[in-house]
Amino acid sequence: MDPILLARIQFAANISFHILFPTITIALGWVLLFLKLRFDKTGDAAWMDAYKFWVKVFALTFALGVVSGVTMSFQFGTNWPGFMERVGNVAGPLLAYEVLTAFFLEASFLAVMLFGYGRVPNRIHTLATLLVAGGTSMSAFWIIVLNSWMHTPTGYEIREGVVHATDWMAIIFNPSMPYRLAHMMLASGLTVAFLMAGLSSWRWLRGDHSPGVVRALKTGVVLGAILIPIQMFAGDAHGLNTLKHQPQKIAAMEGIWETERGPGLVLFAIPDAATRTNNYEIKIPYLGSLILTHSLDGEVKGINEFGNDHPPVAPVFFAFRIMVGVGVLMLLVSWWGAWTLRKRGITPTLARVLVGMTFSGWVATLAGWYVTEIGRQPWLVTGILRTGEAAGPVAATTILGSLIMYLALYAALLLAYILTLMHLARRPTAPEPEKLGGQGSTKPLPAE
Repeated sequence: MDPILLARIQFAANISFHILFPTITIALGWVLLFLKLRFDKTGDAAWMDAYKFWVKVFALTFALGVVSGVTMSFQFGTNWPGFMERVGNVAGPLLAYEVLTAFFLEASFLAVMLFGYGRVPNRIHTLATLLVAGGTSMSAFWIIVLNSWMHTPTGYEIREGVVHATDWMAIIFNPSMPYRLAHMMLASGLTVAFLMAGLSSWRWLRGDHSPGVVRALKTGVVLGAILIPIQMFAGDAHGLNTLKHQPQKIAAMEGIWETERGPGLVLFAIPDAATRTNNYEIKIPYLGSLILTHSLDGEVKGINEFGNDHPPVAPVFFAFRIMVGVGVLMLLVSWWGAWTLRKRGITPTLARVLVGMTFSGWVATLAGWYVTEIGRQPWLVTGILRTGEAAGPVAATTILGSLIMYLALYAALLLAYILTLMHLARRPTAPEPEKLGGQGSTKPLPAE
């Protein structure tokens, strides 16, 4: 067994599990702020009921995100020591900024957000929610900065084989960072939208028709309907940026082997790396060129143009189609759902469809992440550090043993997470007078 391949699989498993949870907390913090502001403005207890349920989901998700993120740091030192040895002068400070400016902010005010309602002034509780939401976004910002720099490195020089920063503004605002950040933030919003709609629909189907459940369901559907077309626009802009800076990734995503003008859009194929062709190809003429270059006769470099310096085609090709396919499904379901809610209200059919889409955001996010990260191969940091050069001298059997333990633990934690969500959803909403202003004071609220 190849220890480098096993180390890559182990890190992929780790980050695949970890990314599930920040994908939720990044946007859920802002949704919680929206729910809280609506309650503050209207005094309607339904908004606070929704807040109280989803803040529990946030806390559970945040905890798993922290735990799963710690193990990645260990792997930098065990399986990939060459990464920090070569680019630690850039990666180290960026990771430190994430901890100092974002994680501490989230952790400091999370307790106030969770337990402070009715115990601190209402404005302080709302402010705590705002600070936690801002902290999650700031955390995402720094992580995306580092990841984007690994794809499109700028603002550095190499001295004696080691990367040194020369321009931090160029490093932070590297060519692909704005596109990746927008794409990730929107992906988080869509993940939360369908999680809210799906879990609330499951509660509704179980007989909990309380106003808080209905508000959360409608919020999820409307949020998804608004964000998915914006995500498609952002994805198109990101694709143009990738074509400019990582054309080999685009070639793999689209299954284009030979450089050509006006390439068609490959809807389906089975890429064959041995013959460097596509089997069972279904293609729409010129559409690929129109999407990729916004021109019918635009030139797109093929995979063969890059020799062996290109990513494995099949994983990138299929992951991209899964991401796009789920995105189109999100568009159809959210727009149909918004129309149904407007015309007929919640129906059993709509609720069942939304339940089926509960974790669709996870599927799309993972597929997109695989496109991004596998599409960077064989580089760990493009043009600077190859993946094989960063691997440590760890025996394959050692990596395999820890990989099996990781996978077993992740499967158990993921199952526990989903079961806990279902347990929370089974608990009926118990309306009661809401506390306002802190210090134990109460104020009756109008009924729905």
